[in-house]
Amino acid sequence: MVQLIVGNRGKGKTKYLLDSVNEAMKNASGNIVYIDKSLKNMYELNNKIRLIDVSPYPVKGYDQLEGFICGVLSQDHDIEAIYIDGFSYIADIKDTKADLDTAISQIEKISSMFNVDFVISISSDKSELSEEVQKKIMVAL
Repeated sequence: MVQLIVGNRGKGKTKYLLDSVNEAMKNASGNIVYIDKSLKNMYELNNKIRLIDVSPYPVKGYDQLEGFICGVLSQDHDIEAIYIDGFSYIADIKDTKADLDTAISQIEKISSMFNVDFVISISSDKSELSEEVQKKIMVAL
């Protein structure tokens, strides 16, 4: 399952995502991964959550992000959820509707194949997203 947290910059998406991942960790039977573009939020995460700072890795575009996620999943078969903060930035999405539809579709396939849930924050107004992507919105800020 893929769920989205959407809203323009400065609306509180990261705070909501951090609260959500910490709450999920309380009931998790497997591992949880939090992918971010920096280590800035390291001390706000439960210490059992695996934080991955993607910035040192050469991830450019959503195809490479997909490969990166598959690499993470190949190393740990107990991952039950992956949280991604700043998805548009990390996946280098320029044209919100077309690129985002493709990227979310790819993440949905990974979710189904490996039985992993994804919660993703996207810096975009809800109205800028396609109907298909809007169906996955968990919170719009």
